[in-house]
Formats: sequence, C-alpha cells, structure tokens
Amino acid sequence: MKKSSFVAMVLGTVSGVLFALGMCMALLPEWNAFKPGIIFGCIGVILGIITVVIWRRMEGKQPVHLSGKAILTATVGIIGALALGTGMCFSMVWEQMVLGIIAGLVGIVILLCLIPLTKGIK
Repeated sequence: MKKSSFVAMVLGTVSGVLFALGMCMALLPEWNAFKPGIIFGCIGVILGIITVVIWRRMEGKQPVHLSGKAILTATVGIIGALALGTGMCFSMVWEQMVLGIIAGLVGIVILLCLIPLTKGIK
C-alpha cells in the first residue's frame, strides 16, 4: 500500500466517523447533544475536505476543478443517496414497507446512473 493511500484511508475514516457521530448527536433527541453534534459534524466535513487536498498533493495530482460535469455528478450522487436513505426510513422507521422499497430502488437506480455519468459509455 502506498503511503498516500494509507494516509487517505486513515484521515477518511476519522473524518467519516466524526461526521457520523456528529449527525447522531445532532439528530437523536435522546442524546440531548445538538450543538456539540453540529460541531463534530462540521469538523468531520472539514477533515474530509482536508483529506482530499492532502491525498491529491501526495499523488501529485492537480487540485479539483469545478466543472459542470463535476457539479452534476455530485448532485446526482446526493439525490440518489437521499432517495435511498428515505426508502430505508420508510421501511425501517415509518413501517411503510412498499413505499420504502420503491423509494430505495429509485435511489439505487439513480446511484447506478453515476457509473455511466463518470466513466462514460464506450
């Protein structure tokens, strides 16, 4: 394993855990930790952005350039993840299994659209 991959893996894991913990703290009223949760979540997001910058520098790659395709790809990914998560909530939290399965499948199809969007069709 290359040094840059190891550093990116460790920093990515730490940032993901901080973000997830922060969102749990903020969104679970039983924990009564909304403000610290927001802080943890923001630290996780900032560390994730720093991870991308550090990894790209260690790999000798150019900084990320925002183009229309990059923005479209991020938007499709966000919409797909939200649809999949909504389907999971319908199924597991709100006990509406059929609607949850349909919403989850729509989210999976949207996420699968990312493959030809990023790699292209040859």
